[in-house]
Amino acid sequence: MPDGSPGVPAGARARVITVSDRVYAGGYTDSSGPLAAGALGRIGFVVDDVAVVPDESDAIVTALEAAVSAGVHLVVTTGGTGLAPRDVTPEATRLVIDREVPGLAEALRAAGRAKVPTAVLSRGIAGVRGGTLVVNLPGSTGGVADGVTVLAGVVGHAVAQIRGGGDHGRTDFRDDDHDHVGPPGQVIADRAHGGGAHSGGAGGAHGTDGAEDAGRGPRKMG
Repeated sequence: MPDGSPGVPAGARARVITVSDRVYAGGYTDSSGPLAAGALGRIGFVVDDVAVVPDESDAIVTALEAAVSAGVHLVVTTGGTGLAPRDVTPEATRLVIDREVPGLAEALRAAGRAKVPTAVLSRGIAGVRGGTLVVNLPGSTGGVADGVTVLAGVVGHAVAQIRGGGDHGRTDFRDDDHDHVGPPGQVIADRAHGGGAHSGGAGGAHGTDGAEDAGRGPRKMG
């Protein structure tokens, strides 16, 4: 995936939330979350530490609302978009967003379908809450890599429009007063790492759910 994305405003902030019972319990190492964080950093976002929540609606809603309250411009979730009984990320996301962006979700599914037919089983959605764009990606590294490639071409324009209105929107968010202020009491970080953009590499199997093995431990929320 090429570095940079058309129109990503300077200072635009992103957060990745990994949704996985196994990663949250500590028995499985997350690779999809760090992969998404690294890719978003390369296209121009300032990326927060990856957060991890279990496959529970309340935990997902709390993490999403914390990101919105913190002034994050883009939130990407990984995992919980398939057909398993505990795959509830889309339903939780709908409880948070005000408006859906169905064309973006359709483009994300189409990107994976050409390689893996089961990509169409992903139920991920995209939508807007206030000044934040929320996007659900599958939990596989392949699904994340394909998804961020799609986002790279449009997400800069999207976040600029959401925050600034009009056709072009804002081009610089560095002076936003709320950019680095989180809501007290909403996020519990049991494990945290240094700030800034993460790095990661593409690859892995495609699919609709499940976090893959990697070497970076994200922070746990819940």
